[in-house]
Amino acid sequence: MTTATNGLLLATCALALAAGCGGDGSTGGAQAGSGLPKGAEPMELDPGDFTTEIDNRYWPMKPGTRWTYRELDEEGKQQTVVTTVTSGTKRIANGITARVVRDTVRQEGSVVEDTFDWYAQDGRGNIWYLGEDTAEFEDGVRTTREGSWEAGVDGALAGVAIPAEPADDMRYRQEYYEGEAEDAGEVLSTEEQAQVPAGHYTNALLTKDTSALEPNVLEYKLYAPTVGPVLTLGVSRAGDREELLKVETVGEAAARAAGTTPLGRRYA
Repeated sequence: MTTATNGLLLATCALALAAGCGGDGSTGGAQAGSGLPKGAEPMELDPGDFTTEIDNRYWPMKPGTRWTYRELDEEGKQQTVVTTVTSGTKRIANGITARVVRDTVRQEGSVVEDTFDWYAQDGRGNIWYLGEDTAEFEDGVRTTREGSWEAGVDGALAGVAIPAEPADDMRYRQEYYEGEAEDAGEVLSTEEQAQVPAGHYTNALLTKDTSALEPNVLEYKLYAPTVGPVLTLGVSRAGDREELLKVETVGEAAARAAGTTPLGRRYA
């Protein structure tokens, strides 16, 4: 059996399991994630409780770490996604200093999307998502910055990317900017497996990601301990799949360079 076929079978098993988890409308999830934000509810965040040294076991973000993914959409088009933890930081409008992580999408060698995401970790180990500076390109020309937001600006609120101690049925807000970014996550399991080109991973965290703005869109994501995201499956759009090809550590110069935007602005 080929790696690709084996991976597809494992992914299907993961989806079958996910379909049976957290779907009974019980309040267990609210109790499990009672310390995490939900919807548009405000939370008082103390900037002094946050660090840019992110070591959550499900997504450690050491500067210089680079993940390369292959993404296939429902039409069979292939894109390459490169995610790099830069050496740069940014002070967010809500007072928290965040680590800058760059996410660059290429199709047939050309950049079609370039995003700078902002993350920080609180004292309990939760990874918070504090906004993004995103741009889409066509023929090398920027066409839109739609989707960009920053916690503390125009009512936007930080959310949680990965909880400190994920537990089944835990629910939480991932991001909130009214009308632009209203994503939520739910923990389904911490005992999954994933087979991708980068390898076979066990004891993976499985989450279900949804958006209030796109109720028909649903994604399942798998995070491997000490590695980070390894597999994303788009259920609502059959065929959507993003899988890890490799994870590596780049030099300090490359980590710094990754913090420079296409327009020349640098995250220092």
